[in-house]
Amino acid sequence: MAAGLPEPLLLSHVFNMNEMTIAGHHLHTSHIFYTWLAMLVMLLLALLVRRKLTLVPGRLQNFFEVIIDGLENFTVANMGENGRKVFPVLCGLFLIIAIENLMGLLPGCDAPTANVNTNLAMGLFIFLYYNAVGICRWGGGYIKHFMGPMAAMAPFMFCLEIISHLARPLSLTLRLFGNIRGEEIVLVLFFLLAPIAGTLPIYFLFLLAKCLQAFIFYILSMLYLKSAMEPAH
Repeated sequence: MAAGLPEPLLLSHVFNMNEMTIAGHHLHTSHIFYTWLAMLVMLLLALLVRRKLTLVPGRLQNFFEVIIDGLENFTVANMGENGRKVFPVLCGLFLIIAIENLMGLLPGCDAPTANVNTNLAMGLFIFLYYNAVGICRWGGGYIKHFMGPMAAMAPFMFCLEIISHLARPLSLTLRLFGNIRGEEIVLVLFFLLAPIAGTLPIYFLFLLAKCLQAFIFYILSMLYLKSAMEPAH
């Protein structure tokens, strides 16, 4: 929360999940509480949809079929059939980020993605995952992805590629954190200035923006996986 703004009453306060002490150090852990809450919501939704699967889908099944089928078709269109192998991971990542983003719009809740630690964990996961996929696919030949197209430029390109790849998790982290935290601060400011007239329009705008941020994270992760699975040029 920005300086000078009132601290809202959140669920983490009610359950006393704001801080924990490790080795004498006080750590702010409310984002962990909301991350677990988001995972619980995702699990309950999955069980609910699975229990009511029918040949004639209801509204909830239809809703998730549109999302999952649309994302899968988008992934295959950009990555080819190899995209189906990594789609479950990408889809799960999109859904959990979308849920975490939207939690920031619920009274009494906070978005875990408004905390840089949550986003850093997901950024590092994608970094390790796409490199592991590349190594499993190409073995030792994966090093060619870092060498560039010309043998004479290979040492220079290797250094540049290493820096570029190390910047990817940082880019994913700061992009998501900055957008989600900024939206929440703006929403609080609008609520303080005009509680109803100013908040409702921006509320629905941010509803769209939070879903868009999850999709951007999805697209970037997909592109990193695509480059790791393609042959080096």
